[in-house]
Amino acid sequence: MHFKTIFKSLKNKDMLKRILIIFGILVAYRIIAHIPVPLGEPATFKEAIGNLISKSDFGSFIDLISGGGLTSFSIILVGISPYITASIVIQLLTKAIPSLEEISQDGETGRRKINQWTRIASIPLAIIQSIAYIFILYQSVLGANASVVADPTPIQWVISISAMVAGSTILMWLGELITEQGIGNGISMIIFASIVSRLPNTLGTLWNNLLDTSNGSLSVFGWFDLPVNPTYFWVTIGFVFALIAVIYFLVKLNEAQRIVTINYAKRVHGNSAYGGIRSILPMKLIAAGVIPVIFATAFLSLPALVGQFLITINPDTASTGYEIGTKLISLFTAPSASNFTTLYPDGITAQWFFYPGVYFALVILFTYFYTSVMFNTKEIADNLQKQGAFIEGVRPGLKTAEHLSHIITRLNLFGSISLGLIAMLPFITDYIFILTTGYPAGLSLSGTGLLIVVTVGLENLRSLDSRALMVTYDDYKNEVAEK
Repeated sequence: MHFKTIFKSLKNKDMLKRILIIFGILVAYRIIAHIPVPLGEPATFKEAIGNLISKSDFGSFIDLISGGGLTSFSIILVGISPYITASIVIQLLTKAIPSLEEISQDGETGRRKINQWTRIASIPLAIIQSIAYIFILYQSVLGANASVVADPTPIQWVISISAMVAGSTILMWLGELITEQGIGNGISMIIFASIVSRLPNTLGTLWNNLLDTSNGSLSVFGWFDLPVNPTYFWVTIGFVFALIAVIYFLVKLNEAQRIVTINYAKRVHGNSAYGGIRSILPMKLIAAGVIPVIFATAFLSLPALVGQFLITINPDTASTGYEIGTKLISLFTAPSASNFTTLYPDGITAQWFFYPGVYFALVILFTYFYTSVMFNTKEIADNLQKQGAFIEGVRPGLKTAEHLSHIITRLNLFGSISLGLIAMLPFITDYIFILTTGYPAGLSLSGTGLLIVVTVGLENLRSLDSRALMVTYDDYKNEVAEK
């Protein structure tokens, strides 16, 4: 990164204008995040949401990427998950349907068509998710015998669902406005801002626990006492060092790639010679990014949501539906500090390892699946052959595809295990604290959140660096022309 060039580019009015526009859009997004859904009593629904989040790992993840929109019962409760889902579905269909693949390869026109279809597909998904969220939350409030002031009328249901769909659409629009500024992907930047916006609350909780001296203060060699909690002081020190180590590991993991040298055959046309050069084909260690973790989290959330629904419609504890729902919730609820006492009153049992084990296996499975979809070795081999390019020592065509498949399979082995371990960080840290103190400390490192922050941060830095190089180059040419 050329940080000196980036700072120098801030003198350029166009560059500064773009950055200020992005900052203004992010501020507007955070303001929208505090507008409540116009349905019933917001405080009552917030309490119901808190109960659901504690019972669903997917709810915690949605709340994370929506910047607390789920917890605050905001109109951005659905967030940009419909747009993300639509993007993933369109990408998969593009690889599966030849006609869509031809359109996607039709340059800028094809890309615009695909983007427009993605926007259109996100609307019905937002409607479905809004209806599902409102129904589950409303039933949870009724199941808890809480008052919603009055039963909502059909018009109120339509207004609340329309507000949530509008909030999701506005986020999609704001993300595209950021992308138009040419400094990073807008959707990724909104997710980045959502995760970072939760940081003050986390730091505030940690700071309050650190200053809690009700159980004593920290003695420094017996000379004097620091007004801090001794246990949380050392926990904080360990937390900071662990955070630095994890971020370093994530940066290295995100940047790791295998370089494959590509040779271009030399061609002679008349008196001119073309080709005869070398290029590279970079193959990332984790080509799928954070998508496998999102898929695994969403997949594991479904049984718990079904269990919650069965308990809601079958409140009788002696009914079969209630028993099945309870079992699904107990098996498919991520173990954490908030539910450890309730789900595991006798300490760690074999059931404690069920969710982390299935989660780890699904991350590995989805890493292989999504990489195979996004990295089509046969298509790459065919394109290289058409361009007169080849890998030294490997025959063009089928052998090249097999060679690339062999490389990506080995990369996936290490990459998927590494990605799985990152997703396991909350469970690993909780397990260590349970063994040492008998209880999870509640300071679990969010591996998924850190992975998103690091990946998006590096992507935005590259985009900012490229824009800065272009801006300073134009200034340099103007200075030379004036002289």
